[in-house]
Amino acid sequence: MLAEEAKKEGLDVEVVPFDDYSLPNKALAAGDIELNAFQHLVFLAQSNTENGTDIVPLAPTTVVPMGLYSKKAERLADLPDGARIAHPNDPANEGRALRLLARARLIELKKGTGLYATADDIAANPHHLRLTPVNAQQTPRLLADVDAAVINDGVATLSGIRAQSALFKDDPHSPDIRPYINVIAARAKDRDNPDYAKVVKLYAGKAVQDEARRTSNGTAVHLDLSAAELAAELARVDRQLKGAS
Repeated sequence: MLAEEAKKEGLDVEVVPFDDYSLPNKALAAGDIELNAFQHLVFLAQSNTENGTDIVPLAPTTVVPMGLYSKKAERLADLPDGARIAHPNDPANEGRALRLLARARLIELKKGTGLYATADDIAANPHHLRLTPVNAQQTPRLLADVDAAVINDGVATLSGIRAQSALFKDDPHSPDIRPYINVIAARAKDRDNPDYAKVVKLYAGKAVQDEARRTSNGTAVHLDLSAAELAAELARVDRQLKGAS
């Protein structure tokens, strides 16, 4: 949809798919692509730190919920003591998954735990959950083997899992979820490219946002934040990351 809308404005946009979260930022930093739109701010901060890159957010795309899904339990209360729960293992999404489990009151995190929580930050595990960290893309495939799995919305959608079937999920309107706003990102030196500004405007337009909601089963929410607000949020996230390191 974005490419179609861009063509009307005289822009030739080629959409390049990736099947591994680790690749789009490397491709962007290397100059193989000009923009990417796949990650939230917590992931971007982690990626910049690990790879020594200077990739910046230009605009928000959507924020989508992370959910806890199960093929064995119909309600959160049906999860048994000792349940095995799979969750993403990359630092950005592991922290979000553990905070989700804490909001669901399945575990408790230590006071002051930040965005990059790990198993070491669990203060209490009253239900004796057995947490299994795995690659984010593998979480849907493990649903048959575990009691539940914490799955990113995009991964769930691609796997045919309905967001409405989640036992528990994020509230995309909550201020706590702001660090997980997905963004259009560019190399810092290119942030003022006028063609990129046109792409940003098109992405926020009704046609593209309607398509985003359709392909996310209605879960995607667009939040109107400026590049300056996103930069400030990224800086806050980055401070938490450095403090956790």
